[in-house]
Amino acid sequence: VYEAQVLSITVVNEKLLPGFVTGDFELLPHCVQSNHFLFFNLSLRTATIWKTLSPFWGEEYTVHLPPYFRTVSFYVLDEDSLSRDDVIGKVSITKEVLTAKPQGVDGWMSLTEIDPDEEVQGEIHLQISVLGDGDIPRKLCCQVLEARDLAKKDRNGASDPFVRVRYNGKTYESTVVKKSCYPRWNESFEFELDETLADTGLLSVEVWDWDLVSRNDFLGKVLFNINKLQSAQQEEGWFRLGPDKSKHSEYEGTLGSLRLQLRLRDEVVLPSSHYKPVTELLSQSVGSQLNGNWPDFIMLIDETTTAESRQEVANNLVKLFLGQGLVKEFLDVLFKLELEKTTEPNTLFRSNSLASKSMESFLKVAGMQYLHRLLGPIINRIFEEKKYVELDPSKVELKEAGCAGLHRQQTESDIIQQSSSLLQSYLSELLTSILQSASYCPLLICQVFHQLYLRVQECFPDPEYRAVQTIGNMDTLACCSKEPWMVCLQSAIQQGITQLKDFITKLVNCHEPEDLELQTRMSLQCGTMEKEGFLFLHRTKDKCMPMTSPFKKYYVTLSKDTLSYSRTQHSKKSLFISLPKIRAVEKVEEKCFGSANVMQIISSEDSGQMGCEKGYLMSVNELNHWLSALRKACSHNTNTMSCYHPGIYKADRWSCCHQKEKSDPGCDKTRHGVTLQEWYDPLDPDLEAQLIYQHLCSVQHDCFDLTDQKKVDGLSKLFSILQDLHDAHAAVEEEERSKNKNLFLELQT
Repeated sequence: VYEAQVLSITVVNEKLLPGFVTGDFELLPHCVQSNHFLFFNLSLRTATIWKTLSPFWGEEYTVHLPPYFRTVSFYVLDEDSLSRDDVIGKVSITKEVLTAKPQGVDGWMSLTEIDPDEEVQGEIHLQISVLGDGDIPRKLCCQVLEARDLAKKDRNGASDPFVRVRYNGKTYESTVVKKSCYPRWNESFEFELDETLADTGLLSVEVWDWDLVSRNDFLGKVLFNINKLQSAQQEEGWFRLGPDKSKHSEYEGTLGSLRLQLRLRDEVVLPSSHYKPVTELLSQSVGSQLNGNWPDFIMLIDETTTAESRQEVANNLVKLFLGQGLVKEFLDVLFKLELEKTTEPNTLFRSNSLASKSMESFLKVAGMQYLHRLLGPIINRIFEEKKYVELDPSKVELKEAGCAGLHRQQTESDIIQQSSSLLQSYLSELLTSILQSASYCPLLICQVFHQLYLRVQECFPDPEYRAVQTIGNMDTLACCSKEPWMVCLQSAIQQGITQLKDFITKLVNCHEPEDLELQTRMSLQCGTMEKEGFLFLHRTKDKCMPMTSPFKKYYVTLSKDTLSYSRTQHSKKSLFISLPKIRAVEKVEEKCFGSANVMQIISSEDSGQMGCEKGYLMSVNELNHWLSALRKACSHNTNTMSCYHPGIYKADRWSCCHQKEKSDPGCDKTRHGVTLQEWYDPLDPDLEAQLIYQHLCSVQHDCFDLTDQKKVDGLSKLFSILQDLHDAHAAVEEEERSKNKNLFLELQT
């Protein structure tokens, strides 16, 4: 049994910002030079939208979260090239709000001013006990052991934390640990226990950042109810630091608002044996034993799925049938159901049907890596060239284009002509690459297209129908009348449509591999973990002690079993790390190398020593994609570390917690489960079966309504399976409740 918490995030757009104040600098409404990007504490970053007060992002993220997360925060900033980025405001959403709305949260949310007393993070390790018995006056003892992952408040990328303990009007303070977000104190504080405050007495443990000149910065606090503590006598554990009471902001409601779409899926996934009956029922509904009879179960799902949930249900079904090796049969059933409802061939797959959504999901899961391998190099090169392209005369900016010669600036017509030539060359290059790929497109995709072609041909044998979505809907002169500057691309677009029709014809006829070796080399199996790209590496040995060599650029390839390095993309691999030997993949503190975008890969060597590779990436999103990919690739490793050092061992001590022993196990916990969801993720059939079970439970009443009109075979069997799963979940919940009943977390108020 495990818990899966998946948060789907769509950052849509932002309303006009009337103005914001940072320090003594004010951005006025008429100053439209603000550059917006979004950053939230899941360590993801959107693109920067330049020169606007009403930016539109339209970006989507899906994140696997740790079970202990409390809040998701979204920060809107103004990017500055020369100075630090200015924080405009933030939106924070608690886990309770997301859990209360299982269908998701969608709407405009007002930005609030950043309150330093609310910007807290990290945990503190405490041991609290009640001493004394009988006639001896009892004492309350609070032992402050250590803290981890505290907020960075100082310019050096760390803090100078100390602890303030309060009870019954008395206050004690610990020593200050300089330049550390992972301090260790091991100090004890005793208070006379006031029996008269048994019901209302609170023990407050606060963490502060000490500052010599300015006021101390608040880092978080934990409150404990002494009445609940007395029955336990002594408790020890890690406690998440919470914020102080929020203050009223004078800028409340004046910083603009952000539109977000959020949905949290918090699922308890049972052992595989519990999902076997529902998986078998689904497999039987698409199996060859049907002998032409209609698959009642798939038809039932199709008819009870709403427009809002259809895409998600399609994703779950496609992934489940891929895991069962029955995705072709499943799609074939949907093709037949779709064709039965269609009388006009030109409207095939134009509706929001389960068949169209399932085909879309299948192409993403089975073909996304193939598409990235095919078009990725061309698209990356186009972005690296950074050539200015604009066809709309009203948007041409001469200063962006620069000078064509030493003494002549480019004119508007020069820029439009140059842009037209560039766009035509890009389009031609992309189409050529697509056309040449038909013979080595993944075999499974070719077989599904061939199957679809045969089904359509059976229903509409004459004439032959082949539909191609027009490129940008700009294939007719009627469309060009709205945007006349696109006329220059008409010939290239018309030629591209003809080429794409030829490509589909070739794809349909490639259902049998002509060259097995070529298919093996080029096709990408769905669920295979693979990533590659340039990284700056800093190799270290002997428990992460840095060597003298600086970061060097390598081309890194993550394959099924190894992580390998080479100087260039096509040169021979010179260094290898076996994935089963990787024990942790974590971030490195910013103060170590002057950058927040550094990760470390800790592995065990054959000699028994620990090796550590530190990789520097150019952006925070790049960093998180590599962290996510490596963690997924090592998800089944058995010898993983539960804690690690986010710093480096230098000058005879660890930079993070100042411990002098190189063999010290670590001062922060590892985060193996915090990953980004990608289309190429390994399949998890148990999770997909759990999500399908949840969907079937939500439409159970609709199934009863259908039984009067259609004789659905096996409906009673389906309801029995759903009831068994419901009972299994109830048993797990009851077991968890009894296990957690006496946890120390109940002491927190």
